[in-house]
Amino acid sequence: MTDNIRNIPLTLNDGTETTLNEIAGDNAVLLVNTASQCGLTPQYEGLQNLQDTYGQRGLTVVGAPCNQFKGQEPGSDEEIRDFVCTRFNATFPLLSKLEVNGPGAHPLYKELTKVADSAGEAGDVAWNFEKFLITPSGAVAARIRPRTEPQEPEVTAAIDATLATS
Repeated sequence: MTDNIRNIPLTLNDGTETTLNEIAGDNAVLLVNTASQCGLTPQYEGLQNLQDTYGQRGLTVVGAPCNQFKGQEPGSDEEIRDFVCTRFNATFPLLSKLEVNGPGAHPLYKELTKVADSAGEAGDVAWNFEKFLITPSGAVAARIRPRTEPQEPEVTAAIDATLATS
């Protein structure tokens, strides 16, 4: 892995150049590749609930829109932001649309996909709404597969454990 994945350059949905360190400061990050036209899209509500519940305790949720899975995120960055803010009242940061797999994968995801999930499987992001919990120091504390809802104990326990040691 690179020295610190939190320093890899990113672009926010509004075009601002940044990094996870600049977005989250000393907070842990829950990075989630998202899509607006997916059966898992209602997870946006759970992600906002995590931001509301854990934000003051040191967590920043970050959405990473991706159109690689059956074209389920076809909109422009502005359309995505409008949808997420209007439909789910999301207040957490969104990145500019990016790729998570393959030769065009964003450098951040090239690093993240080297990390195994709880079953010991690394490799490509499986689908929309795969979650990576990143500590303030840049370590990946958990990789959580897409069908695991944000409010499930696997997610909240990992967040609680990460925040307790941060």
